[in-house]
Amino acid sequence: LAQATEIARRMKLPLLDDSQSQDSERFALLIWVAESGIGLRQSGRKAPNPVLIDFVGGTLGFRGKNSSHSKELVANAVGVKGEHTPKVLDATAGLGRDAFILASRGCDVQMLERSPVVALMLEDALRRASGDAEVASVVERMQLHQGDASDFMRSLRPDEFPEVVYLDPMFPERSKTASVKKEMRLLQQLLGADLDTRELFEIALRVATRRVVVKRPRLAPCIR
Repeated sequence: LAQATEIARRMKLPLLDDSQSQDSERFALLIWVAESGIGLRQSGRKAPNPVLIDFVGGTLGFRGKNSSHSKELVANAVGVKGEHTPKVLDATAGLGRDAFILASRGCDVQMLERSPVVALMLEDALRRASGDAEVASVVERMQLHQGDASDFMRSLRPDEFPEVVYLDPMFPERSKTASVKKEMRLLQQLLGADLDTRELFEIALRVATRRVVVKRPRLAPCIR
């Protein structure tokens, strides 16, 4: 309760507890604060379980602790090869999955996330993961910044430029099929589509010293 109270105060949001479930239906989405972590969920009594970011358990945690990631396309795309592990700026961190994979491969990753809600979830996931003996060394290589990626990159000095800028912009949902994962549906509902992808791309080209990597749906139009 103390943690939820502080989050509500800092983010200037109303605070609801379990006894106010009917009042919660006035809101489309809720920040869910529990002993298991901080998540995002839809309102309503029949809403599915909240989405939490978990770098220890679940699919992502299992991959992080038990896989070499040798077949991970994202690692190949940024240029991880042998002992070479480039410094990466993930300008669209989202749920942090790709950043975690890269950190698992030895990359130092700066994560930028403009949404204060998603950044809160990432901060909580990193804190929880730091207490796990097997994952702590990975998340030590992940540094989170909350704010606008364009402003952050413009503020960098040449000696601070990353080798690689990684972009995975939120793309408008093409269909309403069940294949769209619950996590993505909630993020799309919270954030909408990224409308400044081209601007981010142009700035990234100016600051990346080796390459810019863009994760893009197969049928998405070209950025430029």
